[in-house]
Amino acid sequence: MNEHGPINWSINGPAESGRRDPRLAELRERLAAVRLRIDGAVAAAGRQQNPPQLIVVTKFHPADDVRRLASLGIADIGENRDQEAAGKAVGLHDLGLRWHFIGQLQSNKAKSVVKYAHAVHSVDRLQLAAALAKAMAAERERTGRTPLECFIQVSLEDDADGHRGGARPADVPALAEELAGSKDLRLAGIMAVAPLGADPDAAFGQLAGISARLTAGHPEASGISAGMSQDLEAAIRFGATHLRIGSDILGPRPALG
Repeated sequence: MNEHGPINWSINGPAESGRRDPRLAELRERLAAVRLRIDGAVAAAGRQQNPPQLIVVTKFHPADDVRRLASLGIADIGENRDQEAAGKAVGLHDLGLRWHFIGQLQSNKAKSVVKYAHAVHSVDRLQLAAALAKAMAAERERTGRTPLECFIQVSLEDDADGHRGGARPADVPALAEELAGSKDLRLAGIMAVAPLGADPDAAFGQLAGISARLTAGHPEASGISAGMSQDLEAAIRFGATHLRIGSDILGPRPALG
């Protein structure tokens, strides 16, 4: 069970809906295949009582696809560009989705992101943490919203300034203190992307060690946001609590006009 309750694996719907909307039928089939992979990995890891939360990453895909996913039981959506995410969140407000910002975030975008995001998975520097805390304080005064969940993005590259971003492991404690010290932010855990071409087991094993050190001082920060289409099994094996799956569910990115 995850923090939002048991995962709803039910995707059954009237067959007629698939005939009327071929894209819905395609998403249903792709989602079922990914869920079978997740179920198999969860069983192999002995985690049936603690499965990961599925976040479907919909970047570059239209809002209509998000609406289709919601009809299939998906409640958590990941985006990595603020302009795209903000527009979708406003247009799909009626669905009650949880929006997860997973991309590199500029500090000047904090005011925008806190208007819609349930969680930010890419906090990688003190300046950004401070900007989010300031923006959230204003947003709380304006709307009364609840604290923003924040994951510290950690670089697993030998070069901590790798193109995928992330803080150095040595910088995690200071970031954790900054996030935990704000009443408007909730330190949720850590996030990482396995380096391209690297052994995902080694990468996620390293991440599990970083998580253990973090939770020794911050027991509430037990989240591990890790695992994408190509390496979700390894991520589950090493304790991922949140999976960020895009292409295996949505398919190739649509051509940009």
